[in-house]
Amino acid sequence: MSGYQLFSQFYDNLTFNVDYKKRADYIQSVLSLCGHEWGLTLDLACGTGSLTVELKRRGVDIFGIDGSYDMLSQAMDKAYDEGLEMLFLCQQMEKLDLYGTIDTCICTLDSLNHITDKAKLQTVFDRVALFMNPDGTFVFDVNTVHKHQHILANNTFVYDTESVYCVWQNSLKDNNIVNIDLDLFEREGEAYHRYSEHFKERAYEIDDLKEMLEKSGFEVKAVYHDMTTEPLREDSDRAVFVARIVEAINKM
Repeated sequence: MSGYQLFSQFYDNLTFNVDYKKRADYIQSVLSLCGHEWGLTLDLACGTGSLTVELKRRGVDIFGIDGSYDMLSQAMDKAYDEGLEMLFLCQQMEKLDLYGTIDTCICTLDSLNHITDKAKLQTVFDRVALFMNPDGTFVFDVNTVHKHQHILANNTFVYDTESVYCVWQNSLKDNNIVNIDLDLFEREGEAYHRYSEHFKERAYEIDDLKEMLEKSGFEVKAVYHDMTTEPLREDSDRAVFVARIVEAINKM
């Protein structure tokens, strides 16, 4: 996976359509539905920290982890601007190593799809489970196989914002892996500076994810259609998993 040195500069502009306040409300509603309080919360693969900061502003005891120093630099700037004292750690998801245990873990906006190796994703679930307190809850979303095959697929998307013009080209491969090539054109006066990024995403079958979670000691409480508490549909492009720890299995 790319280090996102360049992409981090443009990420917020390219995700302008994500309403982090609504997403925070949604995760709160999901946790309330299963009778779980936030407690100490980890935002895994927090990126530029927009959701992390929003939840901290609401009083959630939360910290963020991401594998990109550049993404975390953006997150720390946001926390500073808000006058919030927050902890951000640079760690790869499969190497998660905490100083203590957590009550809740969230991982949003298809971050787990960036892990294209199934064994490595199993390790992520194992690591999250290892640091969970009893009855700890893991809420995450993933892009579905439907999205990879019918929406991302071999399509090209163009984003034109005030600060950057982006051409997003997809190439669908085996195992529902999509190769993603970004050409980014940053405006500077009348000129453009071109940058490129490349990364991959993999979509996993829902049943495979359930099996992997159970191997790590989680009980899957629900799988929802994105931003709802309705069952997943055949045409859902994003699935939201709610899993509660039953038994942390130390495989390390």
